[in-house]
Amino acid sequence: MYIYVIRRILLFIPMLIAVSFIVFMLAFIAPGDPLTGERIDPSVDTEVLDQRREALGINDPFYVQYFHWLGSVAKGELGNSINYNGRTVEGLILSRIDNTLYLSVFSLLFTIIVALPIGIYSARKPHSLLDYGATAFAFLGLAIPNFFAGLLLIYVFAFQLGWFPSQGSVSTAGLSGFDYFFDKIRHLILPGTTLGLASTAVYMRYIRSEMMDVMTSHFIRAVKAKGMGNKSVLYKHTLRNALIPVITLLGFEFGMLLSGAVITEAVFNYPGLGTLFLDSIINRDYPVIMGINLILSVTILVGNLLADICYAVVDPRIRYD
Repeated sequence: MYIYVIRRILLFIPMLIAVSFIVFMLAFIAPGDPLTGERIDPSVDTEVLDQRREALGINDPFYVQYFHWLGSVAKGELGNSINYNGRTVEGLILSRIDNTLYLSVFSLLFTIIVALPIGIYSARKPHSLLDYGATAFAFLGLAIPNFFAGLLLIYVFAFQLGWFPSQGSVSTAGLSGFDYFFDKIRHLILPGTTLGLASTAVYMRYIRSEMMDVMTSHFIRAVKAKGMGNKSVLYKHTLRNALIPVITLLGFEFGMLLSGAVITEAVFNYPGLGTLFLDSIINRDYPVIMGINLILSVTILVGNLLADICYAVVDPRIRYD
């Protein structure tokens, strides 16, 4: 197992370099640059803009800019933001990443808490009323885009009912203790539900399908023939084996939640990595774009590795030699 983990971690390096190269190339060939918008202001001297471009290295060839960024990353530095008054990319990410982590964790917990029991019940009671309702919910969750679901939740629960706030991460500054905690949760409910809606629908269908498949297998019939109780069969054997493909999804899920938070955070004006990433794309803030992309790539790769490790925990037949 240890050798396998070390090999996977070493494999991360060329994968991250390949991903960063592709993203950097796409950002480079996109029209405009971080200073393009300032040309609209007639009071700004074009010579000053040209000098700033030269100082920032924007006029350098693609490969020069990329290797300069790669060298900074190798030193543990992500550079300085162009549009945030020269603030470091690390500082910007650290100021926003906690909000995005809260949102992602809340969304993941919502997915597990809702999808797991409904998926198990639907597998035990197929073609029941709840099973049909869960199927309809799954199709709606997959069909409705995040931005539309978010706007719908804002209209119903924020504007019409007034139960939850429609934007931001806290109501007012200076809150502490339980007041801060509960206010944070209130601000997480609508965006967290929106972000987790599609994932919940997917997990419900996966758990139902895998549970029904395992329940009809030969070893489950053999266990029942030995006189084991239904609950023991369900939770000790059926659910444990059905969770293996679900863990595959969980490995990707956290990284996908972080990247998927871009649209959700924009809809709810939630101050996280998503809104920072979107603002950086609009303003062509290349260092911030590359820094956030690096964080998301590492998160997805680590999640993948953790999923592979969890295979061996859930299913003792799986070994990595």
